Amino acid sequence: MTRFYEYYSWPYRIDETPDGGLTGSILDTRTGRFTEKNEPLRKVLHATSTSDISALDEDEFVQLTERERAGNLTGDGPIFALYDTVRATWDTARDEGRRITGEELALVEELYRRTFKMWEEEFARQDAGEPPSFQYRSKHALKDQREGESR
Repeated sequence: MTRFYEYYSWPYRIDETPDGGLTGSILDTRTGRFTEKNEPLRKVLHATSTSDISALDEDEFVQLTERERAGNLTGDGPIFALYDTVRATWDTARDEGRRITGEELALVEELYRRTFKMWEEEFARQDAGEPPSFQYRSKHALKDQREGESR
């Protein structure tokens, strides 16, 4: 069974291990992958009404994860085309001086569900030894590179 959380604004997941234990993973915004991070496990599991740790349902977790990925990663390919569609949807509402409509929000949520699944499939392929099917990079790395070039 998997449990989903927002841990200090980061997507955090707790999974059961085959031996009956628990392992925690947090989103690495430089890679888009979830990486093992067990230090917060006890704090997350025993959290009581704190604004820094919140239990999420799976869809809330997917939406949070994809907002972070969309905001921190850049690249080419179908995932990034969908992120561009999400961005354009929000930009259009902002430019028109209105709130996003219910239909637009439903579209954004569906696109994020799709991109989440696409990342999961991509990482599974890579973990099976296949080469990446597209290129992407961290916006942090691009910023670090630009700062290094200007020094």
